Amino acid sequence: MTLVWWPKRHRSSTNSVSRTDRTVVLTDKQWSLIADLFPWKPPAEKGGRPKVHPRDCLEGILWVLVTGARWKDLPKEYPSKATCHRRFQQWTKDGIFLVAWQRILEQMDENSQLNLTETFADGTFASAKKGVIRSGLPAVAKVLKL
Repeated sequence: MTLVWWPKRHRSSTNSVSRTDRTVVLTDKQWSLIADLFPWKPPAEKGGRPKVHPRDCLEGILWVLVTGARWKDLPKEYPSKATCHRRFQQWTKDGIFLVAWQRILEQMDENSQLNLTETFADGTFASAKKGVIRSGLPAVAKVLKL
């Protein structure tokens, strides 16, 4: 049987959202609050490769954070995964990302746009197997065998 005879699935375009669609877009007002944290120089007249605008990188970073996708799954409409990841690491290390996040949250709080009645915490925990410095005393049976 070929795919030509396979029945088509009809999806409602109003109820379904692709995982690669832009679910979060930074508004101009939000960008104006944090634009001073991300300096950018337009390309020089001499030429050379211009740097990607920080707003584009920030929107790519937000896409990864909101969707939970891998960096390599970043859609083509954003800058490269390497550029976005490198800037995310640098901005996080420099504290710029945290300051930008705080400014936007403060503005949203002033406008009563935050609903803090329900919050979530997420974490991944993996037990350490081999090669880990012992944190406790060994079991009595193991001590007796030595």
